[in-house]
Amino acid sequence: MLTEDGKHLYVSYHEYNCLIEKLALIIHRSGWEFDTVLCLARGGMRPGDIISRIFQKPLAVMSTSSYRAQAGTVQGHLNIAKYITTPKGELSGRVLLVDDLADTGHTLVEVVKLLREGYPPITELRTAVLWTKGISVFKADYSVEDLPTSPWIHQPFENYDEMRPEELERKWSLS
Repeated sequence: MLTEDGKHLYVSYHEYNCLIEKLALIIHRSGWEFDTVLCLARGGMRPGDIISRIFQKPLAVMSTSSYRAQAGTVQGHLNIAKYITTPKGELSGRVLLVDDLADTGHTLVEVVKLLREGYPPITELRTAVLWTKGISVFKADYSVEDLPTSPWIHQPFENYDEMRPEELERKWSLS
């Protein structure tokens, strides 16, 4: 649900899963065939996993991090993992790069540049996201929702960003 001022978008688990399914349909309807799904951890892990399952393609993982401060609400320096985890040995062929959103777009710009320059076995690279914010400098090949007001997206699992094991102890205490 988008707030009246357009500054916040609250997404339930149901809405989130529906967006992933819609993204899968958009990709399917494009007719493009790909060999591997490469998700950007952490945001792209859930959509990447589901898309990998739907299309029955192997899932590779690349870890990136820029939102670390204040429970993941402040963007800082972009870190990109040196290695990609893939069950196929080497990332090659037609690769679908999946993330949850193109926020500023800087992460996707840098990752696409790195993949195109550093992984010659990739013959074709396309990108897919659930959301594209109006402020993004990156336009994915596949996107479900454009958000011209660039709201902060409150995803359904964000409550775990500040939850600690002691809170779970209190919540699930069986004594």
